[in-house]
Amino acid sequence: MAFEGLSEKLQGALKKMTGKGKLSEQTVKEGMREVRMAMLEADVNYAVAKDFIRKVTDRCVGQEVLSSLTPSQQVLKIVQEEMTELMGSTNARLTWSSSVPTIFMLCGLQGAGKTTMCAKLAGYLAKQGKKPMLAACDIYRPAAIKQLQVVGQQVGVPVFEKGTQDPVKTALEAVENARYYGRDVLIIDTAGRLHIDEALMDELARIRDAVHPQEILLTVDAMTGQDAVNVAKAFDEKLDVSGVILTKLDGDTRGGAALSIKAVTGKPIKFSGIGEKLTEIEPFHPDRMASRILGMGDVMTLIEEASAVFDEHDAEKFARKGISNRLTLEDFLDQMQSMKKMGLKKMIGMLPGMSGKDIDVDENAMKKPEAIIRSMTPAERRDPSILNASRRKRIAAGSGTTVQDVNQLIHQFEQAQQMMKQMLNMKGKKSRMGRMRFPGF
Repeated sequence: MAFEGLSEKLQGALKKMTGKGKLSEQTVKEGMREVRMAMLEADVNYAVAKDFIRKVTDRCVGQEVLSSLTPSQQVLKIVQEEMTELMGSTNARLTWSSSVPTIFMLCGLQGAGKTTMCAKLAGYLAKQGKKPMLAACDIYRPAAIKQLQVVGQQVGVPVFEKGTQDPVKTALEAVENARYYGRDVLIIDTAGRLHIDEALMDELARIRDAVHPQEILLTVDAMTGQDAVNVAKAFDEKLDVSGVILTKLDGDTRGGAALSIKAVTGKPIKFSGIGEKLTEIEPFHPDRMASRILGMGDVMTLIEEASAVFDEHDAEKFARKGISNRLTLEDFLDQMQSMKKMGLKKMIGMLPGMSGKDIDVDENAMKKPEAIIRSMTPAERRDPSILNASRRKRIAAGSGTTVQDVNQLIHQFEQAQQMMKQMLNMKGKKSRMGRMRFPGF
């Protein structure tokens, strides 16, 4: 999980410091030393870590914190604010050209996941109502053009390619092609190298000067830590990049790149890749990332992702059934499917107190109840009360489970029904009490 090591150490250091009740200047400085060590171990740039510790310490030893009745909350608030500022303060959105198409040029070293990220970004923008096109301008890496065509097809976005002709010519022709077919976004996949060299930079500069992209987005591998920051500096000096996309934030990354890039280059992180699937891309929100690192969760992202997965009409239908106590096992199955789309581990990791922890979640835990429900007849799903002993035995055999497993699922379903009924009753009572106390409203 992203930032797992950094989160654990930072939370441990802050807990030691704030768990002593009243804070002293000495306690703050000792705690900040541990925070600095945690940041350096996470491969945060030394100068960045030093400046961060200085700012937090100066604010924490102020009279407002030391004399506060809740110093621990004040310290956590200060650390969160400074960490948010370190990563860019606010979400840096993409900018758009006044003429069509808006051109985004992606660059980076080989192996950073640039080609896949082109497709992820195209798919993300397509969901926002845009009509993107991909341009294959990496003519050196074996099968790079084919890879872009494959991932482009998977996200339903066309790919413009002209084989191994000069990438500058391909980029220019791609712009004209996008205009002709009414594509309002063109994403250019450029060549990478195993290391930075003049030939690579010259070619990228020629493409930039030919098509004048609205944004040059640098793709960097978050797992490379401080090396990612050095790469960002080198590309920025040559190309003046407008933003950074961090890939592989779902891996065992130390977090140094995310915490250092904005401070060192001045360029914001605009997106992050959070998994291998082509849908696993999200806008980078510094405040939400700071909350995740400090174990405070990321409820806003959880709500946004849940809204995208759970159909609004189905959610209303589910609520109405709950109110009238008409929930069925088919509804239960639908809800499990929606939760599976989001990923159990990912959902739990966004909850306050759970982010940054090594959560042992069995992503296959829903396979057994799914198999059981799918082995039932439509009538049995709609009315579990008809499930007698012989029916349960048949369902167990059909789903490759035991009768005990079937019984357990039915018991869980009945508990869920009861819990929803109680919650709705409590809500109704509060509503009635509100009307009694404020009859004028």
